[in-house]
Amino acid sequence: KILTGFLSPSAGQVSIFGKDLLVDPIAVKKHIGYLPESAPLYSEMQVGDYLQFIAQVRGLGSAQRSRAIDRVLERCDLLDRRHQLIGTLSKGLRQRTGLAQALLHEPDVLILDEPTSGLDPNQIQEIRTLIREIGKKRTVLLSTHILSEVQASCDRVIIINQGKIVADGPTQDVTRIGQKESLYTLLSAEKVRLSSEEILTGIQNIEGILEVEKGFGAELQDNEHLMIIRAEKDVRREVAQWAYDHGLLVLEQRREQRKLEEVFRSLTS
Repeated sequence: KILTGFLSPSAGQVSIFGKDLLVDPIAVKKHIGYLPESAPLYSEMQVGDYLQFIAQVRGLGSAQRSRAIDRVLERCDLLDRRHQLIGTLSKGLRQRTGLAQALLHEPDVLILDEPTSGLDPNQIQEIRTLIREIGKKRTVLLSTHILSEVQASCDRVIIINQGKIVADGPTQDVTRIGQKESLYTLLSAEKVRLSSEEILTGIQNIEGILEVEKGFGAELQDNEHLMIIRAEKDVRREVAQWAYDHGLLVLEQRREQRKLEEVFRSLTS
């Protein structure tokens, strides 16, 4: 709400495209598209009429208005809903309509607050796809407590705790905070006589590996060995090479991806 000009900051400065939000808020807002958690929709209006109204509020000329409305209706897959009352739309379509109004003036920065809250799995996937498409051409700032949404949609993550930034970086880097590299490796000893203990000891001696433990599973065959490897870095190549050198077949290698919820809890608890 501070970034969009709805609240005044108690400290600090907001600058977008070199313009100070407090000094020239109208100029800054021309660069911003905003979809709040509760989309500002009028249920008694048709989708097209609502977008016409928003375009007028945004100061778009009549010719520009028509082109902009057609563009966002197509972008948000609402062309066949132009004459439908907003009050009769599903929640997913209402979110699309809210997104369409935020995109009308082709903003450089799109700010979305909980854009998938309350949607069903199909609607969530549709909105995610749309957000990723939009993100190819403009900056999208997504605020949400649904961290699986962040992991699925965002290139960069910022976690804030008690008003302070506690993590900031590419999504993959943030998910690895406080965690050693974990690798699940499934090996087949069909052509050689090596026990799990011998394999475990051999892998343990590979440079960069911190510890190895034997994994268990009802689906494992007699000649299959599951190793759970923790290392300082990605050691898939080294493990595969060791297996090849010792006549073992690599059936699977899977790096464990830590969930963002775990990182969030560890940083904010």
